[in-house]
Amino acid sequence: MPQVVVPVRYPLSENSRATLSAAVDVAEEEDADLTVLHVNLYQGGHNVSRAQLKSAVEREFGHLPRTRYVVRSGMLVEETILDEVAAQDADVVVIGDKQVSRWRSMIRRLVDDPDIERYLRDELDCDVVTVSPNSQPSRYSPSSRSSDD
Repeated sequence: MPQVVVPVRYPLSENSRATLSAAVDVAEEEDADLTVLHVNLYQGGHNVSRAQLKSAVEREFGHLPRTRYVVRSGMLVEETILDEVAAQDADVVVIGDKQVSRWRSMIRRLVDDPDIERYLRDELDCDVVTVSPNSQPSRYSPSSRSSDD
């Protein structure tokens, strides 16, 4: 069964709502299961429960069939997200455009090339959909690139 993972903030921001809306659309188009992920930062001091996350999402979007709600704790949001994407063996990750720059910074610390799409393709082999609240989502698919890139 295809798997879509979407990390969101809690409470849901405008960007998180737009990202989640795009993820719901992708999951429906792909006939995929959806994982809604929130990361509690160890240093943040505020722990969101799975029930709170589910309630907030369902207030905005209604009941979403075939959806899991996951709350993880971590020191770095981006690293925790990547761990969950790998654990879920996700086919598609839907991220907000604001997350892309933070992911690039984290990946720059890990490798010389801060190309988030290439990193996810090489490390996780999944599609990446980037969402901006004011424009159409853009999709990067590893299978659409040639092998000599």
